[in-house]
This record gives sequence, C-alpha cells and structure tokens, in this order.
Amino acid sequence: MLEISSTISLSDNEYDMSAIRAQGAGGQNVNKVSSAIHLRFDIKASSLPEFYKESLLNSRDSRITQDGILIIKAQNFRTQEQNRADAQQRLVEIIQKAGDKPKPRRATKPTRASQKRRVDGKKKQGQQKTLRKRVDFD
Repeated sequence: MLEISSTISLSDNEYDMSAIRAQGAGGQNVNKVSSAIHLRFDIKASSLPEFYKESLLNSRDSRITQDGILIIKAQNFRTQEQNRADAQQRLVEIIQKAGDKPKPRRATKPTRASQKRRVDGKKKQGQQKTLRKRVDFD
C-alpha cells in the first residue's frame, strides 16, 4: 500500500513495476544487472478520486502518455530495491502535487498614497527632463 494522504492510498496492484537495465556508464556490471525500475501507473483505471485523475491528466507532464499512463524510470541508485523505493516515492509526490489546489489570487487596489507617490515621482522626472533642454535666449 502506498499512502498518498490520510484518506487516500494506492494498493500495490494498481501500478506495475518491472526491472530494466540502467543507462549510462558503469562498466561490465551495468550490462549484466537489471537494477533500474520502470513504473507504469494507469491513471484512468486507478482508484484515485476524480479530482486527482483530472488534475493528473490535464497536467502537461511529459511522463504521462496519450493513453493516461504515467511512466516513471528510476535508475539513480545501484540496487534494485533502492530504485523501487525511489520510483514509489516519486509516484506519491506526483499524485500529491496534483492534489494541491493553487491559492486563488485576489485582485488588490493600490492605496491612494502609493498612487500619489507614483505620480509625484513621474512629475519630478519630467521636470528634470525639461530642465535639461536647450535654453532659448530671445
């Protein structure tokens, strides 16, 4: 069981993990050992609440395919167990992030004093520029 929040959890059969060979440098060992983990999570078929599903599917995450499958590749560690735990932790973080609602923006109005300071500053700057002009002695 993966604990997403106090009320939401995922059972182990909702996501599929398979071991693959890790990419990159590593010598002979990396070519023999399948230590990287490929985690596949079907968002549409999961037991997540609809809000989470919609939020995940509407996100512009490149790890989510057209079919609504989230793919995580974990290969940061040398052992398969550590990569398995890392993939599960990343899945939990992605789902938790999808559940966060952004704080609504409230429109604010500048105070009268700040408006006056702004206009006074503009007037002062304009006055300085007029004083820089060429003087005409008629």
